[in-house]
Amino acid sequence: MRVVTWNLNGLRAAHKKGLTSFLDRINADVLLFQETRALPEQMPADWSEPEGHDVIWHPAKKKGYSGVMTCSKINAEEIERGIDTELDSERDPEGRVLVTKHSNFLCINMYLPNGSSRVERQKYKDQWLEDMLSWSIKYLNYSGPALLCGDLNVAHTENDIWDPRGNRKTSGFLDHERNWFDRLLDLGWRDLVREHYGDTKGPYSWWSNRGRARELNRGWRIDYILANRAASSMFETAEIIREGGLVISDHAPVVVDFHD
Repeated sequence: MRVVTWNLNGLRAAHKKGLTSFLDRINADVLLFQETRALPEQMPADWSEPEGHDVIWHPAKKKGYSGVMTCSKINAEEIERGIDTELDSERDPEGRVLVTKHSNFLCINMYLPNGSSRVERQKYKDQWLEDMLSWSIKYLNYSGPALLCGDLNVAHTENDIWDPRGNRKTSGFLDHERNWFDRLLDLGWRDLVREHYGDTKGPYSWWSNRGRARELNRGWRIDYILANRAASSMFETAEIIREGGLVISDHAPVVVDFHD
């Protein structure tokens, strides 16, 4: 089974840039998209109700903002939306979490908040991190294979960012955020991309549009596929597809293959 997670930076824009033909080449079984910023009725029929796929949309209440979407060749059963948190008056109004089941595989599609815009949003993110950590345990302990995928907006180690020294005080690489990621892995989640590539600089999954970051490969790895023990035992290979992917989004797709 092939699983892809990808922050599209806007589904409508990505579609105009050739998303469909690029996905045909990847040939994934389960596609987990973040930052879709679209409603089904805003897309052509081949995306709102694509033939041969189950699609589950979870847009934000605010139009043109955030949102996740899961698209699957395997029958998709919705399990849950949002995490257990008291931050919002209603469940997941920003459209950040969608949990689905595909045969015996359970997939968490997640777009974690960004704290870079202002102090209040960093505080929101920090509490969200803590709430998500405890919430994730029930899926970590799922009896079958479970994956936690998406844009987590945290670069875990110095290998996951091109300039660790210069970004020590930048949201997404703050000490307490990286410590949170340590704790997430200490629970038992496995970082499949890092296990595949080993102790090396990169690969990155997001690049700023400023300062020739793409050209010079000055990126961050903030998009992940994490696995519980059952899924990890089925893991075969991982890849971040920079070539072609960056034509469509400022993030590259993360692709992981599993055996039966």
